[in-house]
Amino acid sequence: MADKSGGDLAFWQRFSRLYGPLMGRSAKLYDGVCARIRPRLSREMNVLELACGTGQLSFPLSSRVRLWEATDFSPNMIREAQKRPGSCRLRFSVQDATCLPYGDETFDAVVIANALHIMPHPELALAEIRRVLKPGGLLFAPTFVHGEGRGLCAQLMKLSKLAGFRAYHRWDAAGLAAYVAGHGFRITDRPLLDGFPAPLCCLAAQRL
Repeated sequence: MADKSGGDLAFWQRFSRLYGPLMGRSAKLYDGVCARIRPRLSREMNVLELACGTGQLSFPLSSRVRLWEATDFSPNMIREAQKRPGSCRLRFSVQDATCLPYGDETFDAVVIANALHIMPHPELALAEIRRVLKPGGLLFAPTFVHGEGRGLCAQLMKLSKLAGFRAYHRWDAAGLAAYVAGHGFRITDRPLLDGFPAPLCCLAAQRL
């Protein structure tokens, strides 16, 4: 079953129990992402995370802010995340990134990691992100990119596609930045981190 926010929901529902252990193998990469985001957070901030998975960024970063609202469109992902103890500032819920229930200008920052490229219509998510962000609010969108470093492993991607995974967009770092900028954001940073199966563009932006 596909939807606007994250492609094949059935795939992510099936994959939820394996997702946390698999992402544990990328702990160094996620540590690098946290190191980029953490200095820009403060105790006064309310943060929305979209496509949180099982909480790879939610748990290490939520203690830095007033409220961390972690969401995913897969109920199974949220159930797996809720099995772990977390900060009293961390809340999980099932939400569609393209149709959010929050009021306009509610959040100081939005985090969406490795999700824009697997959404059929990421422009809908970016419109909602811009709507719920306060003026000048921050967007953190670390995303796997193509055309840099070693690139994606073709065999791994073939196997992933057979399993039901699909990436709808194949941006390089410049293309990702241009796409986000074209939807009402000013890019403030886009360093590349070495990752597998592809380099990761640790994109940061500000709502115009």
